[in-house]
Amino acid sequence: MTTKTLARLFRGDALVGLILIATAMLAMIASNGALGRFYDMFLSTPAAIEIGGFAIEKPLLLWINDGLMAVFFFLVGLEVKREILRGELSSFDKAALPIFAAIGGMAVPALIYAAFNWADPMALRGWAIPAATDIAFALGFLALVSMGAPASLKIFLLAVAIIDDLGAIAIIALFYTADLSVQMLAFAVAGVALLAILNRAGVKRASPYILIGAAIWAFVLKSGVHATLAGVITALMIPMDGKDAQSPSPLKTLEHGLHPWVIFLVLPLFAFANAGLSLSSFTGSGMASPVTLGVALGLFIGKPLGVLAASAGAVRLGWAKLPDGANWLHLAGAAAFTGIGFTMSLFIGGLAFSDADMLNHVRLGVLAGSLASGLAGCVLIALAGRRPQHRPASEKTVRPRNAFDGSLTGPAHLVSPAVCSGSQRRTDSCL
Repeated sequence: MTTKTLARLFRGDALVGLILIATAMLAMIASNGALGRFYDMFLSTPAAIEIGGFAIEKPLLLWINDGLMAVFFFLVGLEVKREILRGELSSFDKAALPIFAAIGGMAVPALIYAAFNWADPMALRGWAIPAATDIAFALGFLALVSMGAPASLKIFLLAVAIIDDLGAIAIIALFYTADLSVQMLAFAVAGVALLAILNRAGVKRASPYILIGAAIWAFVLKSGVHATLAGVITALMIPMDGKDAQSPSPLKTLEHGLHPWVIFLVLPLFAFANAGLSLSSFTGSGMASPVTLGVALGLFIGKPLGVLAASAGAVRLGWAKLPDGANWLHLAGAAAFTGIGFTMSLFIGGLAFSDADMLNHVRLGVLAGSLASGLAGCVLIALAGRRPQHRPASEKTVRPRNAFDGSLTGPAHLVSPAVCSGSQRRTDSCL
């Protein structure tokens, strides 16, 4: 392995992918054998916050899933707002291909899962598990093989994953909400209204938004709606612009400040707490479980199939175009990477099921489908990088010539007919 390869592995998105792989492996080791009892005790450790008569008491596992993941979704909300206002989702022309790709990438895996579990109403609750994409993991795998891939491919994959997350947030709100407490929900709505007033009043300091957002999180948690939605709602109220053109953006400041904490603490902790797969699941019945097959095949086959089919339809109808410099093999590789559900799929699985055996089948399907998707994406991107780029018929090769004696003076380069014309014809050879 070369120094350049090692450097690429240990920087940016690639490093994030390696850390998540390592924490998932550590969780599997810790959850089996002699360490299994301590692993379960650690995740079952009770912790409580109590203010007067208002108390929240949960095991450590749920503090991670309901609390720390709200911080993750807060960061997702900041990214979504920035992309909608200023980024890759700011116009239909930019967002068209990712939108169609994400819709196809959510629908087809859900249908595949439903096909395997149609006869079991309980198992059918997990239909959304393979519809999600893990942004950090997907970009991490792409970074490992991105040397020959156009930069536009990362932007496309990021946009698809962000839209996937929006879909996941909507799914959580609509389909995984417990019995509602109208009183607590009313308090949460009042908090959101207060955030909107602060935003409209031009308050640019982040601290009032964070304090009110924390209160909204507590009320949402008590209301029966999943608490991670509080993170998204709070993020959407954070001002995009500072007081003037020279002032830093509150949204961007928070986004940049939170990013390393989420990537290197929140997601690894979540992976460690939720990826603990009992090796007893690796049996014929475990591997052939409809839940395991539905999740694994939904991720490995459904995600890329849905992304590619929807993308091809949008491009063929003239509603969208391929990312600059990318071919269909590049897109197939990016589509495969959307099948890396990992943390998001595990998260939705934890909302869908409470039974230990069901959760083990979910973990097995998520790990198998995500790993297979990651490997398939790496192979496809590598093959796409080796494919020779087709030169448009309108381009010609130019070799510069000395203006005095006509001798060749430099390497060949490509120009269009418009460039290879006029006075340049007298000094260049257009072959």
